[in-house]
Amino acid sequence: MRNDRKVLFVDDEQNILDTYKASLRKRFKVETALGPEEGLQKVGESGPYAVVVSDLKMPKMDGITFLSKVQALSPDTVRVMFTGHADLESAIAAVNEGAVFRFMTKPTPIDEMIRTLEVALEQYSLVVAERELLRGTLRGSIRVLTDILGLINPEAFGRSERVKRLAGYIGHHLNLKQLLNLDLAAMLCQLGCVTLTDTLLKKIYEGRGLTDEEQQSFDRHPGVTAGMLARIPRMDKVSEIIRHQNDSLADNPTMPVEARILKVCLDYDALVQRGLEKQDAIDTLRQREGVYDLKIVDVLERGTAGEEGYVRRELELGELRPGMILDEALWSVDEVHLMAEGTEVTETAIMRIGNFMKARRLPETIRALVPLEIVES
Repeated sequence: MRNDRKVLFVDDEQNILDTYKASLRKRFKVETALGPEEGLQKVGESGPYAVVVSDLKMPKMDGITFLSKVQALSPDTVRVMFTGHADLESAIAAVNEGAVFRFMTKPTPIDEMIRTLEVALEQYSLVVAERELLRGTLRGSIRVLTDILGLINPEAFGRSERVKRLAGYIGHHLNLKQLLNLDLAAMLCQLGCVTLTDTLLKKIYEGRGLTDEEQQSFDRHPGVTAGMLARIPRMDKVSEIIRHQNDSLADNPTMPVEARILKVCLDYDALVQRGLEKQDAIDTLRQREGVYDLKIVDVLERGTAGEEGYVRRELELGELRPGMILDEALWSVDEVHLMAEGTEVTETAIMRIGNFMKARRLPETIRALVPLEIVES
């Protein structure tokens, strides 16, 4: 039995559900739901299910409508339809509207049902494995990209690191189902800054006034990033989030929730980096009427600004480990900016720090946020 792969049978007749459970419980982890309404409740509260098997003819909601709703709630779940009214029209509707993996007639011999469930479970495993591979490949590739760009412009990509933690904290506490796009957008939100001059970036980060031409250049950087990402397969949603990350909610009330989160995080980080206390920064955001989604500001204010799970420590540079976060900028003695405040320490960063240490060009200690699991180990 695959304990992590659950199968849900949905029917309006309890005796049929009891038969399924008794016949299959030794081979599969079977759960049942009496009718589509209970089925949807279970999918929402007890999922994910690897396979959902539904009868076609049920009162209040037919199996086609039910499986369509299952697909919306749990896209990875493999859906199987059983019916005693086998006709071509129902089969076509089930496949097209419910994205049904198999269509079978009742009564179905137990050996055929077992084969169907085994194939459906294998399909589920393939779907999940492909998604996880894509997720890991995207994260890994973008991590390498941001590591390299962090060497070019530590300030800009230090900011993206801080924003990523803030955005992840907010997304988690808002119970967003899909955090990957938000995470990737936060990691890449400053990519377009490579087109800006160091002088302009310094003025921006110090909060100094910009000329009209400079402001226009800065305002274009999200669009530059979005254009780059639009050429990469499956990055269209991330591209759209970044394109609208500087939008005011009053001007764009339909902007994605991920873009609203980035807007709050970017502006909050800018205020804190200019010297405002965290609560003063929150209060400043609230005073800008119509600019932000206040539910997001509320989450940020209630939390610890993405620093929960860390403790501050003064460390020797040789004690830095991957996963730690710099609590101050790292400069060499000859004023080379190596890493910005808020940058997560990576293997690449440790290698670079080590090279500078050999040349005795770095301070001996630095403040860092250390994950609790490292402190307690």
